[in-house]
Amino acid sequence: MACKPKLYYFNGRGRMESVRWLLAAAGVEFDEEFIDDGEKYEKLLQGGDLLFAQVPLVEIDGLKIVQTRAILRYIAAKYNLYGKDIKERVFIDMYTEGTIDLMYLIVPLGFLPPEDKKKGVELLLDKATNRYFPVYEKVLKDHGQDFLVGSQFSWADVHLLEAILMVEEIHPNSLGEFPMLQAFKERISKIPTIETFLKPGSQRKPPPDAAYVKCVKEVLKM
Repeated sequence: MACKPKLYYFNGRGRMESVRWLLAAAGVEFDEEFIDDGEKYEKLLQGGDLLFAQVPLVEIDGLKIVQTRAILRYIAAKYNLYGKDIKERVFIDMYTEGTIDLMYLIVPLGFLPPEDKKKGVELLLDKATNRYFPVYEKVLKDHGQDFLVGSQFSWADVHLLEAILMVEEIHPNSLGEFPMLQAFKERISKIPTIETFLKPGSQRKPPPDAAYVKCVKEVLKM
């Protein structure tokens, strides 16, 4: 029996959350080892597993993979969530790169002082509603399919749903002007593996709180 993938990260979202989402969407069970003190982080560093001296780190298929995009592409390809050919893959890459850019406006917010956080939220909502969401709204309308790319569920769909829900946590009415995205959100959320991941008790992590921020800062000596 194959070993479950093992995820090494803090007990929170950060850059590992998209990996959790993708594994869950593929119906893959995984284990997690949380880095909750400097000693655990130092052990990974000294063991040579962190190629660029940073997490996330994922053990899968006998490999120890770092760099978030490399991890995500491996999982997407392994579990048939990366399109049927090179042309579909390039569109999946384009769309996921867009959602990565959007989510990376969200990830630092919990670490900012109040005034900077307010400005960060304003920037996020401006970019989400005026740059990113209009693109995906048009893609869905022009494509005329249930999914962003081709005719099957892919990494791009998983990533977009994750981004939408993260923005909605900050501004619940952010999809008000985007009916195609509203329908997409409802449709993708009902895929059985996604529906399970969205339920309480899953390995999905909540938005970062003060304890998470404190832990990360202490471990990374920020």
